[in-house]
Order: sequence, then C-alpha cells, then structure tokens
Amino acid sequence: MIFQSRRPGPNFARRKKEVDTDKVKGIASWVIEIIIVVFIAFAIVYFVGMKSSVVGSSMSPTFEEGDTVLINRMIYKLTDPKANDIIVFMPNGNEKSHYYIKRVIAVPGDTVQIVDGVVYVNGEEFEEEIDVEEIENAQLAEDEIVLEDDEYFVLGDNRNNSEDSRYANIGNIKEEYIVGKVWFCTAKGRFGFAN
Repeated sequence: MIFQSRRPGPNFARRKKEVDTDKVKGIASWVIEIIIVVFIAFAIVYFVGMKSSVVGSSMSPTFEEGDTVLINRMIYKLTDPKANDIIVFMPNGNEKSHYYIKRVIAVPGDTVQIVDGVVYVNGEEFEEEIDVEEIENAQLAEDEIVLEDDEYFVLGDNRNNSEDSRYANIGNIKEEYIVGKVWFCTAKGRFGFAN
C-alpha cells in the first residue's frame, strides 16, 4: 500500500463558493432603508417635536400631573393657533419657568368675557370641546378683554383650579412665547392624541 503525503498549501481542486449577489443587494437595501428611517425619525424628534411633563392639575381631566406630552414645535411656523388647540408656552417669556399647558379660547382680534361662569367670545358663548365646570372666578375676564394682533387668551380645562389668562401674572399669551401644540399624550395606563 502506497501512501501519498498531503502537502500543506492551497487546494485548487476545491470549488469556490459562489456569492449570491441578489441576497447581498437585498440586505444592503434593507440596511440603507433602516439608516434613512432612523435619520428621519431623529430629525423629526429633534427639530420638529419635543416632550414635556404636565405640572399640576390645571388641565385635568385631559392631562394629569406627571403625564408626558409630545409637542409639535413646527406647526405654528406654518399656521396660527386656533380656538380649542392645546398649546405649550413660557409664561411672559420666562425661560426659567416650567412650560405651561393650556387650551386656546380666543385668538388675536377676539373679545373675551366671562359672565356668570360662562365664557363668551365675540359676544357668543364659547363652544367647548370638552365638559368643563362653570367658572367661579372670572378675575380679569370679568370685564371684556380685547386681544391684540399677537395675543391669545387661554384657560386650563380644570377651570376652577388653573392659573391662566384670567390672572395678571399670566395674562394674554404673546405669540412669541408659544412653544408649540400638544398633539399626543403618554401616561401610565393610557395614551392618545390631544383634543
């Protein structure tokens, strides 16, 4: 019996494995698409949106203390706030304060007055999109308020436990102090789009 010794080195008799170019192209396509989606999501969150926590109970039952809201910072660069929008703003432009979250009741040029616990805008009863209590204290809105070209009148949904445009330390909200519109809320056990 004769034995042949095998010499170290390449064996050219073995077949090369063929690379499936269709699979490689498919995987590369998926990787590129995932990178693009992640980049777009990052850009939207960083440049368009932001999040904030609800402080206090002034927007109850719509939002409760500790809820997290997502804010669209871009929308009011394209359009103006409307009645019943829920906005986020800095009170009197104070950047050291927490963000306030309130519902827009009246827009520039409107007149607002609270009579016998009911809100009137331009002489007509304001159409609420939510159920609210009768207002016990009209404060500044006891007399008719005329909004300037860049002012908004806001109220909390918890009307008798809210520091809002009725009070001198908040007053009418200047457009330049509005951060954006609340569009989504996440909270323990519940989440949804803002009314």
